[in-house]
Amino acid sequence: MRAVILVGGMGTRLRPLTYETPKQLLPVVGVPLIERSLANLARHGVTEAVLSLGYLPEQFVTAYPDGRIAGVAVSYAVEDEPLDTAGAIGFAARRAGIDDTFVVLNGDVVTDLDLSALIAFHRERGAVATIALHPVEDPSRYGVVTTDDDGRVQSFIEKPQGAAPTNLINAGTYVMEPGVLARIAPTGRMSVEREIFPALAAAGELYARADHAYWLDTGTPATYLQANIDILAGKDGPVVGAGQGSWQHPGSQVHRTATLVQAVVDANCVVGPRAWLEQSVLLPGAIIEEGAVVRSSIVGPQAVIGAYAELGPTCVVGAHERVAAGSSLRGDVRLGGV
Repeated sequence: MRAVILVGGMGTRLRPLTYETPKQLLPVVGVPLIERSLANLARHGVTEAVLSLGYLPEQFVTAYPDGRIAGVAVSYAVEDEPLDTAGAIGFAARRAGIDDTFVVLNGDVVTDLDLSALIAFHRERGAVATIALHPVEDPSRYGVVTTDDDGRVQSFIEKPQGAAPTNLINAGTYVMEPGVLARIAPTGRMSVEREIFPALAAAGELYARADHAYWLDTGTPATYLQANIDILAGKDGPVVGAGQGSWQHPGSQVHRTATLVQAVVDANCVVGPRAWLEQSVLLPGAIIEEGAVVRSSIVGPQAVIGAYAELGPTCVVGAHERVAAGSSLRGDVRLGGV
């Protein structure tokens, strides 16, 4: 089984973290998001994947020079210009020579979806395309999908306004037949959500299956933090955190008087005496000086939080930035830029 992974977005909602790093290469409890995605695909028989790239593509090649990610052989299809979701799928699938049933995955999602069950459902229904669905409390940010009792899609409504007809949303994982590619123009922008899926639904060829697996879109600072906390707690597999639910890379240094509560301390980080980290993520090389307090925030690579500074929810400090000693930052504060 082969897969197309959509990783071309610029990750604007996660800036300043994504000015230097594509969001799919950001680590979640020490493991890059793209590795988590491909590891789950590998568990369900995916052996080859093509990454549809647009933003900082050279970083993927540099990070995985042997052409393998989590045991999956990968190739790259680099867009010259943004093609939107359907355009990217068509471009990457044609570049990889895909001519059989294949999987499509949005690369910024953390999930333990039972892909094998989705593929079996797709084949049993004789579908041209099948969407994985997930229930959410607020469906207004997503595409909601209604189906009949057999799973045939009746309507596909992208980001509904007002009362939604269902709370089952498009979870960003699809199984497709190569015939879908014939509906995608060979050049130019085209949306799978707004153009391809409604057309397939109208033709009675689109199905969907709900799955109550763990699922989270990591595209904002709040959800990126939540993904780390959830994985520490074992919501996406075995419990990772120890003590008060935290994780420390073996190559980091945490002073014995520092307190970590549901915190992630990545490689080469230094946490000083009497520092306090709570529900926060330190990316590689970050330094937290003596007595600093960091709550519900993200500290970027090689950034420094000065002594006795305080960061409150939900601050994002970009790479190489420095927060002055004794300062106080609260609310949706973002430091760093290009």
